[in-house]
Amino acid sequence: MDWDDLRVFLAVARDEGLSRAGKRLGMDPSTVSRRVARLEAALGHPLFLKSPQGYAVTAEGARLIPHAEAAERALGGAAESLGQQGELTGQLRIGAPDGCANYLLPQVAAEICDAHPGLEIQIVALPRVFNLTKREADFAISVSRPETGRLVVQRLCDYHLHLAAHCDYLAASTAIDSLADLRDHRLIGYIPDMIFDRELDYLGPLLERAGAEPARLTSNSVSVQMQAIRGGAGVGIVHDFAIPFTPGVTRVLPDSFALTRSFWMIRHADDRRSERLNRLANELAQGLRREVARLESAVETAGRA
Repeated sequence: MDWDDLRVFLAVARDEGLSRAGKRLGMDPSTVSRRVARLEAALGHPLFLKSPQGYAVTAEGARLIPHAEAAERALGGAAESLGQQGELTGQLRIGAPDGCANYLLPQVAAEICDAHPGLEIQIVALPRVFNLTKREADFAISVSRPETGRLVVQRLCDYHLHLAAHCDYLAASTAIDSLADLRDHRLIGYIPDMIFDRELDYLGPLLERAGAEPARLTSNSVSVQMQAIRGGAGVGIVHDFAIPFTPGVTRVLPDSFALTRSFWMIRHADDRRSERLNRLANELAQGLRREVARLESAVETAGRA
């Protein structure tokens, strides 16, 4: 049995299709199909049920997956043991909500890459939960702790959010001296039916307290929301760590309304056996904690000035 065919099998099983697996592997779909057919012929069993909706693993394919993953881990461990002592190499894919991906991970990833020149880091910013079983990412950053799945979950740090607006908007609008004054201002926030995690429902607690109208300018991206605030479109709830990247944006009523959330790092349970991934997880965790603390401290310093 050819390991490379097993690698192709795992990619198709995880991506449930030839095209997506081909992109992951750097192969065209016809090559992926031939590799799957060759493995099926060698084993004497169909491994997938093909349909217009994609490739679904058969019972025989499901029994093969843990053996293929064991081979994957063994080869990964061999590569680690033969690598240069102390240097981490290869590819690392990190999935994260776009606030973390835009304002924290670039700096942290750059530090890790500087320390390990042979490492390639991919940051995937998507407003959804990542599927680690399908290997959509090596690590996922989440704003809530998952309750199910074979996962290793590590709490990273708390972060804080406040109301914010651009100083030009505040100068041209009616004063905001209390939460009740928000009734006279346009609110910016998430599209309600696209909030994929309950921890992202930032406006809910505010609307209850202020009696304000729901947000009139919304996006599923926190970065888009921040750009709207930066452009003077209204008032929104933003991450403190994002404010240093948006000149002119300042916190509003920081003593009257604040939210605290947490970042969690999630890994597939099988990856805890990998010394390489354990080291990367430690460096990523330390880097994110430092960066959140640095940026939030800058906001507090500016607020006291």
